[in-house]
Amino acid sequence: MEDLLSSLNTQQAEAVKHVAGPILILAGAGSGKTKALTTRIAYLLEKGVPPYSILAITFTNKAAKEMRERVNKLVGPLAKDVWLYTFHGFCNQLLRREIKHLSHYGYGTGFSIYDTTDCKNVLKGILKDLKMDEKFYPLSAVMSVISNAKNAQLSSAAFARKADDFHAKKVAEIYLEYEKRMRQNNAVDFDDLLLLSVDLLQHDRDVREKYQHKFQYVMIDEYQDTNHVQYLLAKLISAPENNLCAVGDIDQSIYGWRGADISNILDFEKDYPDAKKVILNTNYRCSAEIVDSAEHLISHNTKRFPKNMQAARGKKVPITFRYLKDAGEECTDILKGIRFYHKKGIPLEEMAVIFRTNTQPWATP
Repeated sequence: MEDLLSSLNTQQAEAVKHVAGPILILAGAGSGKTKALTTRIAYLLEKGVPPYSILAITFTNKAAKEMRERVNKLVGPLAKDVWLYTFHGFCNQLLRREIKHLSHYGYGTGFSIYDTTDCKNVLKGILKDLKMDEKFYPLSAVMSVISNAKNAQLSSAAFARKADDFHAKKVAEIYLEYEKRMRQNNAVDFDDLLLLSVDLLQHDRDVREKYQHKFQYVMIDEYQDTNHVQYLLAKLISAPENNLCAVGDIDQSIYGWRGADISNILDFEKDYPDAKKVILNTNYRCSAEIVDSAEHLISHNTKRFPKNMQAARGKKVPITFRYLKDAGEECTDILKGIRFYHKKGIPLEEMAVIFRTNTQPWATP
């Protein structure tokens, strides 16, 4: 077990070894949070925790795959029985087993999961039948409204009660019909996976206690980007022992536009007064100039946890800022910089140019 911890810094090891009770790991950019998380899973397994009693949730399939591969390298085949999913992947597994307890909604165990194209086709049919013009009710916009409503735990009926103008009331009609047709098709969308899972855990005590007993340890990655429904899911599944490990960084929260609520991470210690807090503040990815500049900039945010990020790589090339009048001048300046550093012996493959929009690379000097 000491070998397992030998490659960790002091803060990472502290986060890994705290396994009883809630813990908030504030992980700055490039601070080795995935290493800490995967080592924590391996640490639990080495302590004799059954792999099927560990639930780790992250936000993307890519991240989940990477975490599983890392745990597998640390502990071998034992890792395959750890529940390591995205939120939607976990909820799909839960509902495949337990949706019979939501029979009042009309869903069967063989439900289909509709992707964005499928959902738009359902909405297109609804607009046609309700004689509503897609020009005034764009499919993507309507989908976004319905998604945000679900993430706030608002059913079509609840949304209709809150609708206070003509347009909102019309969208409520669409939402009501959308909900109806999805159930008739025995289909759910991605938001339904979360919403139905929370509904199930909130209202079926037997199912809730079954999974609370099953999952002795729960870990949630990117906690700063959880929405209300995801927050409830983590809270429900980890109770009553509250062996909940929340990992995140409010400075990296980017999904407020789709319902992420930063108060979930800001209020973690209010939700769990006995929680331990560990700050991972050593950046292994960037030079000191980048880390110091980023830390100075983000320090002006009012809603955050100070972390005092430090770079492990030392100082290299100073950061420079230039103000240029248009895309053409910007492109010329970038080309000059590339030529300058290339003449100094830096290979082209070691240079990167990052653009804000896809159109910018096509600007010509």
